[in-house]
Amino acid sequence: MRLNHLDLPVPDVAATAAFFTEYLGFRQLEMRGKDSLAILQDAAGFVLVLNRAPADEPPPQFPGWFHIGFLLDSDEAVHATHARLQSAGLADLPSAPSVMRGALLFYFHAPGGIMVEVSHRSEQKRE
Repeated sequence: MRLNHLDLPVPDVAATAAFFTEYLGFRQLEMRGKDSLAILQDAAGFVLVLNRAPADEPPPQFPGWFHIGFLLDSDEAVHATHARLQSAGLADLPSAPSVMRGALLFYFHAPGGIMVEVSHRSEQKRE
């Protein structure tokens, strides 16, 4: 069994989809309506579906440490992604990636309130 897709409600589908395509390497497979549903896919084949929460419900809020984690191929790729997000002026981006649980990583919030982890796990043990 493998994960087929993840479907997340967001207040602004178009803005969240644009962020994932511009900064995290996703490609948009489909956009339904101006701001109804976006289907995105990353280079590894993972599908992320973003849908607009119903207007008669409160805006979606994800619980505590709920997040999506993405693995990159190298420490350099983690630093490059961090630099790209830093250039974009992302508000809650840490000053640099850090080593935690055997990985070089950082967390931030994407549009829509989605916490994202970007990391690389080295074959070598980290301090």
